[in-house]
Parts: sequence; C-alpha cells; structure tokens
Amino acid sequence: MDDDQKRADLCPRLNVDQTARLSHWLPDAQLQADLSWNLTDTVVLDITSGLGRFIVKAAGPANTHIGREITAHQGATACLIDSGRATRMIQHDRAANILVTDYLVGTLAMGSDTEFDADIHHQAGALLRTFHDQTQRCDDAAEARATTRGLAWLDQSHRIDPHTVDALRRILMTYRPRPVTVMPTHGDWSPRNWLVDHGTVKIIDFGRFDYRPALSDFCRLAARHWRTHPDLEHAFFDGYGTDPRDPELWAIFTLREAIGTAVWAY
Repeated sequence: MDDDQKRADLCPRLNVDQTARLSHWLPDAQLQADLSWNLTDTVVLDITSGLGRFIVKAAGPANTHIGREITAHQGATACLIDSGRATRMIQHDRAANILVTDYLVGTLAMGSDTEFDADIHHQAGALLRTFHDQTQRCDDAAEARATTRGLAWLDQSHRIDPHTVDALRRILMTYRPRPVTVMPTHGDWSPRNWLVDHGTVKIIDFGRFDYRPALSDFCRLAARHWRTHPDLEHAFFDGYGTDPRDPELWAIFTLREAIGTAVWAY
C-alpha cells in the first residue's frame, strides 16, 4: 500500500488539503478513534504518532467553528492551559480549516455520574470566572446584532406556532438594546464540553468562542441542568463567585437562545 492510500485510509473524512496538512505535521499519524458527533460537518479525530497523542479537528469551508477555535487558542485559552485545564493547540491552518491540539485526558461529564455532581459544577464555575476575567470591553452594538439575528431565525423553517412567532417578534422589535460589557466566552459551557480526570474538570471545544456578555455562558446550563437541579446552579455560582445576571438582559438572552435552538434543531 502506497503512502497516499495509507493517508486516505487514515483520514477518509478529511479533504485533500486537510490530509496534506496533517501528513506534513504528523507524517506517521495513526487513527485511534473518530470522535465526531456528526451534528455538523466538523470532524474530530483521536490520532497518535511518534510525537505523542493528539486531537485533529477539521471542517468544510462554510463551517466557522474551526476558525473560532483557532482564535480562542491564539489569545484566550492560556489561563486554562497553564493549570492543565485545557489543551494546547500544536498546529493550525485557517485556510484549510484544520487544527491539531494535544490530547486531553479525561472522561466526558455528559452521560456520566459526574454530570450532576455539585463539586464538578462548582469547579466549572470557578474555571469560567478565570476565563471571563481575562479582559473586558464595552460593546455598543452587540445587543442590536444579536436581536437582528433572533428576528432572522424566525424567518427560517421551524415548528414554532404562528401565535408564538408573532409574540416573539413583538418582544424582539420593542426591545431597546443597550451597551453591554463583553469578554471571552466559550459559547457552550456545559457538561458535554467538560472532561473529568480523577475529579478535576477540564474544558474542551472552543468552536463557539466569541466576545459576549458573561451571562451568555450560563444559558445552556440553565436550560438543561439548573431547571431540575437548582443545587447545581448554587454550586456553579458559588464557584464563579457571583451571579452577574441582569434580569432584563437575561430574559432577552434566554429568549433568543430558545429561538435559535428551536430553529437549528428543526
């Protein structure tokens, strides 16, 4: 079997450019497992080579998650990497939409006994505060942009009933956006992106990284875990140090998040 065939067998889900980049970075790479979730075209591969064990992430040209993750690793993850709580990016190519990181040891919290463990949520809150506290700035237009996106979501296909759609449009169109403080945010801070290694929480997947208000990183936990387990909410904010949610901003954020979820899921 020639080298080209070996590379094709190793990474059948990578395109030609991505395969070439990976072959240049790790010429002796061996595929251990395909860890892709298959919800989008993002490919996640567990790779070993003579240099060690790595995670390879790649996607098609229209996918923005790889670029966001590269941006996060270039300027926002060091505060977690230094304590061993996040992985280090080893190689990347924005044009080819591919990156390589060190392999991070741990078991995914989602679906395990640790998913609803109060100490795990406390640690996650403390880590998020470290991530958020790196820098902040005022954004005069963030809320206007987010509200425009929320209205655009309603123009797409979904199963939201017409009466509710009308009510949602009224709320979004009468909302008066104001300047907000934004900071580095993960975008999906939840047990499906927490690894647990001997009781220690580590963070993966920065594919939704962006500068947003802090409370944006609470939305998915609030919808999936805190509604039925308020003790986890208390543990999380005990670790975070405070609950910074402004009632009006929280209400509009969760509303827009719900619209986006309903449309995307459809």
